[in-house]
Amino acid sequence: MRRAIFPGSFDPLTLGHTDIINRGVTLFDELIIAIGINSEKNYMFSLEKRKHFIEETFKDEPKIKVMTYEGLTVNFSKEVKADFILRGLRNPADFEFEKAIAHTNRKLAKIETVFLLTAARTSYISSSIVRDVIKNGGDFSVLVPNSVKVE
Repeated sequence: MRRAIFPGSFDPLTLGHTDIINRGVTLFDELIIAIGINSEKNYMFSLEKRKHFIEETFKDEPKIKVMTYEGLTVNFSKEVKADFILRGLRNPADFEFEKAIAHTNRKLAKIETVFLLTAARTSYISSSIVRDVIKNGGDFSVLVPNSVKVE
């Protein structure tokens, strides 16, 4: 079984994330959306809400599981017996950053990282941009799946 994890904070889940997930799920037998927990980070959305956004968006996809983890992504990948880490690339800066992490992870755990380029229509979207739009009262609905709501 080819199992991959797609790690991130997903604060919030964006159309860029869903693009990578929808294309990535076709490559693997199981895709675990792994929500990382960093106690030093201040999130806009609670862990429960972030998990709900993902579960609601992919409720009809049986190959997707949603889990949370703390610590190194590579350690979590060992725990769940994942063979691959899936990452999305929006631009050259993403590639350079992700390449260094991928090399480190392969050294630590012999795990392969699979990179997918984001679709042109979503390549400009990031969670930090979405949070900024939300904070400033803009219409963020065009940047996120329908499951993402601000209450």
